[in-house]
Amino acid sequence: MATVSTVAPAQAADSAGGIKKLDRAAVDAYEAGRYIVLMQQPSAAAYTGGIQGLAPTKPAAGRSFDPRSGAATAYRTFLEKQQRQVAAAVDATVTRSYTTATNGFAAQLTGEQATALAAAKDVYALVPVEARTPDAVPQNTAQTLGMYGKSGVWAKHGTQANAGSGVVVGDLDTGIWPENPSFSGEELSGAPTGPWAARMDPLGNTTMKKADGGTFRGACETGTGDDWDLSDCSTKIIGARYYPDTFVDTVPPEEVAEGEFISPRDGGGHGSHTASTAAGNVVDDVSVDGIEFGEVTGMVPGASIASYKVCWEDTDPDTGGCYTDAILSAIDDAVRDGVDVINFSISGATDTVVDPVEIAFAGAADAGVFVAASAGNSGPTASTVAHNSPWLTTVAASTYRNFDGTVELGDGTRYLGAMIDGTGVPEQTPLVDAAEAGVAGGDAAEAGLCAPDSLDEAAVDGAVVVCLRGTYGRVEKSTEVARAGGVGMILVNPAESSLDADLHPVPTVHLQSTDLPAIEAYLDTDAPTAALLPGNQTDLPSAALPQVSGFSSRGPANANESDILKPDISAPGQSVLAAVAPPSNSDRDFDLYSGTSMAAPHIAGLGALLMAENPTWTPQMVQSAMMTTATSTRTAGDKASRDAFAQGAGQVTPASMFRPGLFVTSTSRQWYGLIADQGFDTGVKPVEAKAVNIPSMADHAVVQSTTFTRTVTTQGKGTWKVSASVPGFTTQVSKKSFSAGKAGVKRQLVITFTAKDGVELDRWAKGFVKLTGTTSARMPVALKPVALDAPAVVSGEGADSDVDVTVTSGTTGTIDLTTQGLAQADSVEDSVAVNDSAAYCVPVTEGSPLLRIDVDAADDLADLDLTVIPTNAECSAAVGAQVVSATGSADESVTIEAPDSPAVAVFVDGFASGPQGSPMDFRMDVYDLGTAAQGSLTATPDPLEVTAGEESTYSLAWTGLDADARYLGRVLYGDTGISTLLEVTTATP
Repeated sequence: MATVSTVAPAQAADSAGGIKKLDRAAVDAYEAGRYIVLMQQPSAAAYTGGIQGLAPTKPAAGRSFDPRSGAATAYRTFLEKQQRQVAAAVDATVTRSYTTATNGFAAQLTGEQATALAAAKDVYALVPVEARTPDAVPQNTAQTLGMYGKSGVWAKHGTQANAGSGVVVGDLDTGIWPENPSFSGEELSGAPTGPWAARMDPLGNTTMKKADGGTFRGACETGTGDDWDLSDCSTKIIGARYYPDTFVDTVPPEEVAEGEFISPRDGGGHGSHTASTAAGNVVDDVSVDGIEFGEVTGMVPGASIASYKVCWEDTDPDTGGCYTDAILSAIDDAVRDGVDVINFSISGATDTVVDPVEIAFAGAADAGVFVAASAGNSGPTASTVAHNSPWLTTVAASTYRNFDGTVELGDGTRYLGAMIDGTGVPEQTPLVDAAEAGVAGGDAAEAGLCAPDSLDEAAVDGAVVVCLRGTYGRVEKSTEVARAGGVGMILVNPAESSLDADLHPVPTVHLQSTDLPAIEAYLDTDAPTAALLPGNQTDLPSAALPQVSGFSSRGPANANESDILKPDISAPGQSVLAAVAPPSNSDRDFDLYSGTSMAAPHIAGLGALLMAENPTWTPQMVQSAMMTTATSTRTAGDKASRDAFAQGAGQVTPASMFRPGLFVTSTSRQWYGLIADQGFDTGVKPVEAKAVNIPSMADHAVVQSTTFTRTVTTQGKGTWKVSASVPGFTTQVSKKSFSAGKAGVKRQLVITFTAKDGVELDRWAKGFVKLTGTTSARMPVALKPVALDAPAVVSGEGADSDVDVTVTSGTTGTIDLTTQGLAQADSVEDSVAVNDSAAYCVPVTEGSPLLRIDVDAADDLADLDLTVIPTNAECSAAVGAQVVSATGSADESVTIEAPDSPAVAVFVDGFASGPQGSPMDFRMDVYDLGTAAQGSLTATPDPLEVTAGEESTYSLAWTGLDADARYLGRVLYGDTGISTLLEVTTATP
């Protein structure tokens, strides 16, 4: 399979409808730049055999990947050679090679080289390198999660100091600050040190025995300056790698952020925060800015940390960040080094799982590595959740304690918000609207946001300042208030979001958007004043705990048609205290951060705790154990939440996760089947998203009923009852109860949900499937009932004929039927050789509702691929994202709804020949429903009477079509957004 074409074969005639043969080199589909080239062959972590002389390298379930085995070494060498050959074919050079979790390479390419590589037979996909961002919004969470005490998790599973001992947590982030006491450890040398025989040779190569019987083999890289040396690694920091190449190549030295280090050292503090949250040591008596916080600890203080610095800071907001080529290298290294867990508190794709980083994490999971990834910080907007792959665990952020503060206005009205300061501003003090206190000639909107250098000292001096949240960091705003002489700040959300208690340079209370109108009205009175009081000094109750944070990204996922429910689980992520890098955090060793970045390492650390005690558990068993034992977060009204798109399965509950009783686990065959279901040839039979065996269920289009099958595997003997409840649906389960006499017994559960009469359509309903008995488990369910189930395509023959179309309705009433077309195919017959391509410029009718392009190979055993790129009218420059159909079959099809470009460039790639050899003959048909309709197409009856849960049939009839032609039409069903395509052929068979 390939994704884009290269050069055209011998010229074929242009079509009658305006399709013109195209010189591929004339299309500017790719810009010069750094690219990731994903290869067809599986990575070493996923390779199951099939190449003569190369033994399988994928580990058995419950076993760790051995990157240094003879089989793995031989296979990785094979992949590296193949990568070099593919790059050399276009005169490119491999700058990074990925063979362990991903098979691919990074390279700096010209547009022409990128085009050629995209069409290469062995290339799976070509993706530009991107710069992603950490998912943070710059008290003791362990206590909230039940880790302390005689009956706490640590006491029941060893001791706090030794929790996670023998496990390595890999953290892909901004690096690590080794001097922080959270990371103190014994010095490494050539002799074994500590209970896991950690050592380091003079070159910085580190080793450590692990709880699962394997060995971690990493590196302590020292960087280009003197800010990191070998002594910074220890039994705690067992590995430290950094990946600066793309950052150094693209960011001028003068634009590197002050305090950034070209070494494993953390410049911003984010990486230290996430690493210490997951696996930081126990640190007693932590005090920050005079505020006593007591003990600070990671989830697994006994675990070791391997830091992989992939994120970088500079002074240009459009550059810097976490480069995807560096991330792929780090994942490859982490898996090869032998980490047990990866924390990934970095943004990701929201609309697809066919993403290089997501694919790499599939390889990591195949190798036995548990991956926790942050959901993103774009909440509470729906469909913003990232990392929608079933093979990793996506984590939402929640609150865990209240840092209350009170605003008292001069009229006596009080408002409850968030404040960490223990003193506040106790006396009534002049109150100033930042928007009215800007510097002369400045932007009032910027002043209202308390942007840097936006406030007038004369107006602000000695006052409490009201600032709006947004654009700039919360602490940046209070820093500006302090610079201008203000003594306090009231930070107000302009729209619903989280309330965050930060360590500000002036006392600050953070208020919700619902308080903004009253604050603004009071500011318009004469001589307004305010006091900032610590704690809750109102008549209002403090916020219920835990709640999903307002900033935490929500589902339903844009990827997989929303049928993989994300996020998976919630964990503390708001105002979390952990280690930071002092230079960029006001010289603090510890600071409060908020974000799903802070939630993910809680899950990573807890995953490490599970793996330390259960070395044979797979990553999917760890995921299932956490999800099925999670408990509901709370709503603002202190009710148990059912919102699976906010909380996933719920708040992680460590006390229960060691004994889930049952596991619901997916397999790599299902993962690659899911990718195949989206049109990519993975060599695996396609699997629809709702069929992937994960501990959650979702269906975005339920017409009357939907059925899920889940296979559960027992942890031990026991008996369980099965029940399900989703508002608006009745439920039926294949087994109301089941028993097992030992561990490892599998039971298949078939659960059917049927919509009740009058259920609200196009609105998600959420509930749970519960298994109660020897242990208790539950799985979240999200269902969206829709109005109609109609066939996607129907076919007919003849110049004057008809076809019956049967639909099933989710409601009772009538549905209007609207026809479009018929559009006659504009056809081209041509041929293409293997590793070659045919290119065409196809005009698009302005305002066309639909464009479809079909390719039909004469040899049914050949393999052609199809790529369509929106372009300008001349097809000389791309103006939109390409659409690819690259299955393993001879025929391909691409449909574009409401195309908005004047033309598209179409490329037919010859991937593999069949028995008829190469070149391969094919016919390309283009249907544009914006062209004048041919013949007559009618739907009868119209409107169509429908009854909920019953089938209804109507007739599509057409007349007046030409002989020996092909046509496409469409029927729209009212305002449901659902349609059926009609294919008509009048050609001689």
